[in-house]
Amino acid sequence: MAKLLHLSCSPRAESESNAGARVFLESFRRARPNWDVDIVDIWRERMPEFTGPLIEAKYARMKAQAFTAAQRDSFAEAERMAVRFALADRVLISTPMWNFGIPYKLKQWFDIIVQPGLTFRFDPSLGYLPLLKDRPTLVILASGSDFSTGMNRGRIDMATPYLREILRFVGISNVSFVPVGPTTGPQQPIEAARERAHHRLAAMATTF
Repeated sequence: MAKLLHLSCSPRAESESNAGARVFLESFRRARPNWDVDIVDIWRERMPEFTGPLIEAKYARMKAQAFTAAQRDSFAEAERMAVRFALADRVLISTPMWNFGIPYKLKQWFDIIVQPGLTFRFDPSLGYLPLLKDRPTLVILASGSDFSTGMNRGRIDMATPYLREILRFVGISNVSFVPVGPTTGPQQPIEAARERAHHRLAAMATTF
């Protein structure tokens, strides 16, 4: 069965990024009723801390050294998460922008799955090479301000370029972004931004 993986990255059930994801998924399920939707709530999923045996396992793998038992167990957790991601035919990421970047839990998720031999490899003559197949990926990014031009009152959106680059690094270049913002301030601009984003998301879902 074909699968869409949804990385849900807001801890608030009624957040704007979650609301946008619900609009998208409702339309997607109508268009593709036979698809499996695998929801990864990064605030509730079991994720190992990137420390101790796990980070040691990463460097052991980079040096082509055998794992210790503790390293093997820790790396198995990273492998479980990476394989779940790799098996998805489509990917949806819904996330807020925190302090111009991404939530720390989403960064932790990437730090765990971006591992040598799992999602990338290194070739001495060619450099870093991705290991995942490309697939359509959509990022819903909610922000307190309107970053549609890339900057707001001197503040820079650092979430979009980071997500675009980390996904490209593992092999995913077919990435679209739907911003939702502003989400704070006067009510009229908030409602207008939400309506624009929801209309776009519902339409995109039918052909995603």
